[in-house]
Amino acid sequence: MKEGIHPNYREVLFVDLSNGFKFVTRSCVNTKEMGKTEDGRELPMFKLETSSESHPFYTGTQKSVDNMGGRVERFRNRFGKTAAK
Repeated sequence: MKEGIHPNYREVLFVDLSNGFKFVTRSCVNTKEMGKTEDGRELPMFKLETSSESHPFYTGTQKSVDNMGGRVERFRNRFGKTAAK
């Protein structure tokens, strides 16, 4: 490998701000803060707005488009006939 051209690839602590979920993975992300893991290691910390622990798609709380009070069905009734021609 050439010297000086590769990013700083290291273990980073990611923290979900919405629920406090923490996980460690390897990353090149630039960080300014340090954080402690549950096992006591001091690692660079990156704060996230949403992770798999808080995103509605992954938690199963996302609403289906078909359950929106008949809006999808009304749209299909109005414009489905013209699209089929």
